[in-house]
Amino acid sequence: MKSLLVELFVEELPPKALKKLGESFAATLSESLFAQGLAPVDAAVTAYATPRRLAVQVAGVAARAADKALRSKLMPVAVGLDAQGQPTPALLKKLAALGADASALPRLTRAVDGKAEALFLDSVAAGVTLADGLQKALADAIARLPIPKVMEYQLADGWTSVHFVRPAHGLVALHGADIVPVTALGLAAGRTTQGHRFEARKAAIEIADATSYAAQLRDEGAVIASSAERRAELLRQLQAAAAREGLKPIDDEALLDEVTALVERPNVLTCRFETEFLAVPQECLILTMKANQKYFPLLDAAGRLTDRFLVVSNISPADASRVIEGNERVVRPRLADAKFFFDQDRKRSLESRVPQLDKVVYHGKLGSQGERVRRVRSLASSIGERIGGAVLAQQADRAALLAKADLLTDMVGEFPELQGIMGGYYARHDGETEAVARAVEDHYKPRYAGDELPRGAVGVAVALADKLETLAGLFGIGQLPTGDKDPFALRRHALGVIRMLVERGLPLDLDDLIAQAYAAFPDGMLAPNLAELATFIYERQSGQLREAGYGAAEVDAVLSQHPQRLAEVPRRLEAVRAFAALPEAPALASANKRVANILKKSDAAAPGAVDPVLLREDAEQALDRALADVAPRADAAYERGDYRASLQALAALKAPVDAFFDTVMVNADDAALRRNRLALLTRLHAAMNRVADLSRLAN
Repeated sequence: MKSLLVELFVEELPPKALKKLGESFAATLSESLFAQGLAPVDAAVTAYATPRRLAVQVAGVAARAADKALRSKLMPVAVGLDAQGQPTPALLKKLAALGADASALPRLTRAVDGKAEALFLDSVAAGVTLADGLQKALADAIARLPIPKVMEYQLADGWTSVHFVRPAHGLVALHGADIVPVTALGLAAGRTTQGHRFEARKAAIEIADATSYAAQLRDEGAVIASSAERRAELLRQLQAAAAREGLKPIDDEALLDEVTALVERPNVLTCRFETEFLAVPQECLILTMKANQKYFPLLDAAGRLTDRFLVVSNISPADASRVIEGNERVVRPRLADAKFFFDQDRKRSLESRVPQLDKVVYHGKLGSQGERVRRVRSLASSIGERIGGAVLAQQADRAALLAKADLLTDMVGEFPELQGIMGGYYARHDGETEAVARAVEDHYKPRYAGDELPRGAVGVAVALADKLETLAGLFGIGQLPTGDKDPFALRRHALGVIRMLVERGLPLDLDDLIAQAYAAFPDGMLAPNLAELATFIYERQSGQLREAGYGAAEVDAVLSQHPQRLAEVPRRLEAVRAFAALPEAPALASANKRVANILKKSDAAAPGAVDPVLLREDAEQALDRALADVAPRADAAYERGDYRASLQALAALKAPVDAFFDTVMVNADDAALRRNRLALLTRLHAAMNRVADLSRLAN
């Protein structure tokens, strides 16, 4: 039992895919070894990935897997042996198919299999050798790599073509200190690899043992083989360099991962740019430094961009001045471009760009961006009127008019990620009010899970209108999400609507909002599927609430009622949770389920009011009196929004409800009695299910 090392040495791998490639290579190869019995399933597995290698080390790997005892079912005894107990031709044929002959007959055993006795052949399968097992594992690992784009290249013979993520130049396979004779991608395994292109102590590194791999690469090759260790070292250097300046590096996990995949041994250097560029919105400068140069901008304590940034070099020269100068020279044209775009864009107002949106296609079936702006304006002003009156409606209309105009600016054309953000800057430059400028900036929010909401009521009105228009339009032309495919991010839009309605406590009915969104489109443009869109939104809210820790039964009880004001759903849920803790809750939930089933199965016409004269049984009279006492109190609490008190008032119904079902026959032969009792149950059902469908809590 020794450690096993496998390394593929290749040309520079795509940095954004390196982490997944390394994890997949290690996981697939080790799982194959486990499955073949060459290593225990709890063996330590260490993945390595650098820009030029994928490697894995597995501890406790055997040179040969243990033999396995096998038992093969052949056939029923009655089929395999004749009356004299001699093998039939069918049995001999079956043995031959398994690689055995008549000499195996003494080793056959009998055992009951189902209703009949069957013949079984016991044998031993020799354990696979490491060479054969690793060859299979290596082929599986390579075949299952999540390669973003496959390359085709020729081997040294000039004829053989290979398909892989990047050309491979070396294969290492060591079991302890011994080479395992496997091949891959036209390469035969050895023990030789390479270190850093420029800073390795020797051109070729002979790996002595599987366990010395990482140490030899570090000491002889100037390479940190572990992605996790390299990332930790990079983060340490970034924080230390920023601290020396009294600043902090920008927090960007994706950038940190990408730069980790670009260097074999990080060396962080501090650079500067001219302060005149700080007149450009910092989002522009930060984006161009991150996206184009992979730099880490430095921020002050208030989160403002400074004129310094950090560069991660793959080399560590004694004098780093030329590396610093080179990076400062490279970033200058990028920042100058951003400044030029910003200056040029401000020469025209946002409002002057709005007519051009009629020439920008939004969707082939939904018209231009200009038409979309008019629909969003209609919705935004209506929402603004309802949540803040005429002034808010006017502000929302103005913000919606300008919200998409920055799509026609040079800056957003260069950096689409800045749409909305640049619109806010340009709106302020044009003299728009701060409320309108913020709304233009924020109307795409929330952009993703955990993103902040629009900061003001104007922004909320425009953002709601924008998302509802998108949902109604795309649902109306049948562009619904399917499975894991959601090209228009409709799930994200629905969650954004939910978050704004709930977290801002907006007094808006969902069905009304959806109806207004559909009404904003011309007649005949959309299919009228309002209920389908409402269901989609409730499903998104259900998933969100379950992720937040609410039970499935609690969520179903509330959302099955399709509450119109989503802002009230959290309070309803808390009320249901408090009700479920009452000792009377299980019996009332079961009774409610029984009532619902009785009413559903009833073929009588909808019963009218309860006739006291027809209440013959003591139990139904008692239930009628209890409802007369409890229902008004529960309804009053419901109307004032005290859902907990409304549900808890129902606890007093347990005894009369139990007595009713114990002694009263609902489906009486007398039609008048039957209708009256159904009317009483209808009244009970209505009283119990205003806050939530309590039958969903029944086991």
